Amino acid sequence: MSSFCAYYHEQTKYTPEGIARSARQLEWDQQPRPYKEFTTGQKLDLKPYLAEPESTGLHRLSRLLYLTYGVTAVVPYPNQPFYMRSAPSAGGLYPAEIYLVSRGGPALPAGIYNYQVLSHSLLHWEQPVWSGLQQACFDHPALTGDLALVVTAVFARSAWRYADRAYRRICLDTGHLLGNLELAASLTGFTLQVCGGFQDEPLGHLLDLNPSEEAPLCVAALGQMRIPGPTALSSPVAQDFPTVGAGQLLAYLHRASQITVRTPPTPAAPRQDKYNFPFCLKVSTLTPPLVWQDRLAETMTHRRSTRQYTGEDLTLTELKQLLHFTYQPQDYPFDPDPDYFDLTLLETFVAVMGVMGLEEGCYYYAPAVQELRQVRFKNFRAEVHYLCLGQDLGRDAGAVVFHTADLTAAVARYGERAYRYLHLDAGHLGQRLNLGAVRLGLGVSGIAGFFDDQVNEVLGIPRAEAVLYITTLGRPVS
Repeated sequence: MSSFCAYYHEQTKYTPEGIARSARQLEWDQQPRPYKEFTTGQKLDLKPYLAEPESTGLHRLSRLLYLTYGVTAVVPYPNQPFYMRSAPSAGGLYPAEIYLVSRGGPALPAGIYNYQVLSHSLLHWEQPVWSGLQQACFDHPALTGDLALVVTAVFARSAWRYADRAYRRICLDTGHLLGNLELAASLTGFTLQVCGGFQDEPLGHLLDLNPSEEAPLCVAALGQMRIPGPTALSSPVAQDFPTVGAGQLLAYLHRASQITVRTPPTPAAPRQDKYNFPFCLKVSTLTPPLVWQDRLAETMTHRRSTRQYTGEDLTLTELKQLLHFTYQPQDYPFDPDPDYFDLTLLETFVAVMGVMGLEEGCYYYAPAVQELRQVRFKNFRAEVHYLCLGQDLGRDAGAVVFHTADLTAAVARYGERAYRYLHLDAGHLGQRLNLGAVRLGLGVSGIAGFFDDQVNEVLGIPRAEAVLYITTLGRPVS
């Protein structure tokens, strides 16, 4: 293997034999709590600001945090209630934490804040840390304002259930959060700039994180205008690494992907249109924008992952609108150019099993020209059902969206850090698909557990192409 993340990806693939061998009984009494509790810090209650319609100061910040990661429903269970949030999470494990760092401004005094999701409040520690944040982010120009968010991962929350493969899910879940954050910022008058290239250890130390348990995944500056600066930097490639056994892969990958010095990415090679065959069926996805009519905030708070589809067909118009909202942000009254780490590295495929007006098969989606190109010519319902680990969502969906990436090309550009960026971007796109589907009254559910190599077979792509994420779309059972 040419990089550790490629080795990690291969070692954490699901196979029918491996699933059977690794099946284990979960110890439910040992499940980590999906939120942090502190014994120190000064509490700032954000609920009063959420209820009031004003659009300045803490009112904007309260709404931003609630729409991004707030508790939107409480499900009663015998032992303890389950708190559902605006951003989806694999297994409902919610590995991400949000910290705010303030230089000191009209909204927040200087210091560090942790977002307490259960009480919709902030815990404040008064420390002069802004200059440390700037240094850790290599003096990113966007950090000339007063406020930034740092999203961290608490590894054990997801690893408890998904073991080493959890790193994939942690980054996808953080990508969901970033998808919400991007849209919430536009609704609350903030300009959002994402910074993925930072010094991991100094930033974690700044937030007083235990590096064996929690680490930062990205920084997001909140300001009033966009200032040009790098979204992603490169880390070294760990080409000479020891044999890493099960149970240690997640931690080793995160360490290997850390950045210590500012290294710009290798210039990208010219993008090749790999899936533009001369005689394949090509279907334009040009369509008027999905109409929101001030319904975005409501959609974000009412979003739920669908548990069961009816098996009924979608319409081609619905599929076009979903793709348009996800990939054509310039046509919407939100952020017209949201920050991703590097969307040029991601490819999108759509398996069509039941879409009225569209022939069954697998299609490549070319967002630049807004076109679906048929690359395989059969109904893959049975195969998709199988590769989704036998989940009925895969069998009964009308269409399934796959995000993939050439891992070798990604590593050549960003080093080991590429694996982080790829999954964050895939989760970000997945969240836009989520919200678009909910707005249309459709069912939607992301799937991060699948038989990796079988996905490559269905899509007809090389095994070297890493499958990152699956989003199923269908008609929900009411």
